[in-house]
Amino acid sequence: MRAWLRAGMVLAGLLVLSVLAGGLYVRSELRASLPQVDGTRQLPGLTAPVTVTRDALGVPTITGGSRVDVARALGFVHAQDRFFQMDLQRRQPAGELSALVGAAAVDVDAAMRVHRFRQVARAAYARTSPDWKAIVDAYAEGVNTGISALGAPPFEYLVLRATPEPWRPEDTILTVLAMFDSLQGRQAAFERTNQQLRDALPEPLFRFLTAVGSEWEAPAAGEAVTRPPVPGPEVADLRARGPHPAEPSRVAARTACASWPLRLVPAACQSSDEAAVIGSNNWAVDAAHADGGALLANDMHLGISVPNIWYRASMVFPDPADALGTQRITGITLPGIPTLVVGSTGYVAWGFTNTGGDWSDLIRVDADPHDPGAYLTPDGPEPFEVATESIAVKGADPRPLTVRSTRWGPIVWTDVDGHAYAQHWVAHDPDVLASDLSQVERTRSVDELLVVSAGLGIPNQNLTMADRTGRVAWTIGGRIPKRYGLDGFTSESWADGTRGWDGYVAAVDYPRIVDPPGGRIWTANAAVVGGADLALIGDGGLSDGIRARIIRDRLLALPHARAPDMLAIQLDNQSLFLDRWRTLALDTVARAAASAPADRQASRAGFARLIETTWDGHASPPSAAYRLVRTFRAAVVRRTMAFLTAPALARDPSFDYTRSPRAEGPVWQLVTARPPHLLDPAFTSWDDLRIASVDAATAELAVDGGSLADRTWGEVNRARITHPLSGAVPFLSRWLDMPADPLPGDVFTPRAHSPRTGPSERMVVSPGREESGILHMPVGQSAHPLSPHYADMHRAWVLGESVPFLPGPAAFTLTLTP
Repeated sequence: MRAWLRAGMVLAGLLVLSVLAGGLYVRSELRASLPQVDGTRQLPGLTAPVTVTRDALGVPTITGGSRVDVARALGFVHAQDRFFQMDLQRRQPAGELSALVGAAAVDVDAAMRVHRFRQVARAAYARTSPDWKAIVDAYAEGVNTGISALGAPPFEYLVLRATPEPWRPEDTILTVLAMFDSLQGRQAAFERTNQQLRDALPEPLFRFLTAVGSEWEAPAAGEAVTRPPVPGPEVADLRARGPHPAEPSRVAARTACASWPLRLVPAACQSSDEAAVIGSNNWAVDAAHADGGALLANDMHLGISVPNIWYRASMVFPDPADALGTQRITGITLPGIPTLVVGSTGYVAWGFTNTGGDWSDLIRVDADPHDPGAYLTPDGPEPFEVATESIAVKGADPRPLTVRSTRWGPIVWTDVDGHAYAQHWVAHDPDVLASDLSQVERTRSVDELLVVSAGLGIPNQNLTMADRTGRVAWTIGGRIPKRYGLDGFTSESWADGTRGWDGYVAAVDYPRIVDPPGGRIWTANAAVVGGADLALIGDGGLSDGIRARIIRDRLLALPHARAPDMLAIQLDNQSLFLDRWRTLALDTVARAAASAPADRQASRAGFARLIETTWDGHASPPSAAYRLVRTFRAAVVRRTMAFLTAPALARDPSFDYTRSPRAEGPVWQLVTARPPHLLDPAFTSWDDLRIASVDAATAELAVDGGSLADRTWGEVNRARITHPLSGAVPFLSRWLDMPADPLPGDVFTPRAHSPRTGPSERMVVSPGREESGILHMPVGQSAHPLSPHYADMHRAWVLGESVPFLPGPAAFTLTLTP
């Protein structure tokens, strides 16, 4: 017995020692993977020393003797702080995530591999200009030096038991393609949804349900779109229709997406609310309407995770326009790309919002009736290009994938009738992607930036700008397709040559707003212009104009805008959008029949009392009234749209009306006009549908017998800002994830928030007066949990506090030498 006891004690001691040794090893590896921020480090390839100073928030100022040297140093810094993020961003569009994380990502990889973006990126890199290639090459070499200079790989590779792979120059273009997917990846699904509706509904009803715009539209120039009238009973009398089918497809899709463990949520997995937030606000005020000089404000709404997508930086190098001077460019960078994304050069400041324009077309491919391996083109039958892609899977055999492509693009969908559809997308064009992104930082005025931006190889953006002379302007950044024979809203055959793209629109023909009479420009993912300009941009999922309307009204109320005023608009959570729904809900309860059971009458009365007495007019976390009204609206929309679009679901079980952002315009017309011929026969009247929606909202929120007053907006709109690995390794979440803060704002307010998406940065700057600007973002500069800069920016972002646009005094200095 004593021998057994001694053996047990020895084993226990060895176990304790092994745990301690393992803990010490992990801790030593973690510390070894921290970036170097002080001292001296050799960086091969430099032509002269480069200094990297970091302020108290870890924001670097990189000062070098040439733009290429600064790009090399930026690559070094990005890699040391954010390499795992960069790795995911290049793998996601290339369809190479499974090689790093295993079988959980195979389906996502397969969906992306269809586009063969790795080959597109290689082709684009081969076509880059010598000057841009020198910057991209230097950046890639700096990245690889930065990651190899760490004492240990970033901790994510320790968890995944993987080794970082070298960064290739083409990976910079893949990083751009990751943004194409994030910002335009839903366009094929949007057009597919339109096509499914058009195939199932009378044309006037299809146009009514899918027409852009509502009463909220507030374009910065031109006339707002007028909504079509409610179709009459001669078009569609739906009262005789039987029950509409169940909707299983969305449940299955959401279940599959719920297991997605990584940072980059694929476009197909974004909820409708999250897709609505992935957009942004920006605006500009000219010098005549601002104190001291023109102001540019931008808050880009994207998925937010740990680390944040953006990385703040300031770069100083010789001014190409002044042999004796230097230029300083400051703003937001995207790790993986060696230039600013948005910011200021001292001459020009610019910001982006997603356009919602149409940059992709689904083409119905007509099969050759004599050869199943061919399809029809204007030049006669042509064989499909067939390629076999091999998806590497960590811990498993590679998965083969057969990809069929046409001259217009890859086959991405086959409908219920067996028709194949190819996608023709700006993102597939290597010539577009080869453009020099550093051109923007060399511009000196809005006039120069208007010309340069027309050729940029970026996801098409509303580009709003201001310059140091006090002028403001807007245009589309990126290439605009030049269509003929079609508008791109639904799918068409291009086989007979009467429809297609004839290259891209010339720069001189781009839509523009320059020096507007009112001195103000605003964009928020809705239509910015009207008429022919809007037709040229197209409709690839334009948002409702509510945010644009609020921003416009706030700007017009400011005779002389200042930077704090701009931040206040970015933080505006006024719930103007739901005011009329609150009135409708109160009217609904007041009109409800008194014959309802007593318990139902009591719940309705409680609902009405809360939204009547506690409504504060804002999407604020303590507000139960806001959440009640919002839930009521969602119930009305669901009942109305599910019935009207039921023929599309009956025809094709994959149909999902939530893929279209069009609801507010048609639904509001219907619930106010009350056409009986478009009412679901499950209800006796539109009042009946509305009171059923009140009952559904109260039932949904009064769970477990809880009080409606406790169901606040902050309870559901709570931050879920997580690290890529915390979903797959839950015990890590307490160390890696951000706090679950209740967040003010909503997709319908300028302060647009959902739990996983929202303002990825807030910037206000006047070019030439950067010292008075504001720039903050969630989380922090570093992706390393032991770094003091892992989350030190986060509270200011949550609270909406000002943080200076320019980096502060140097707290650390690293000298990089040749």
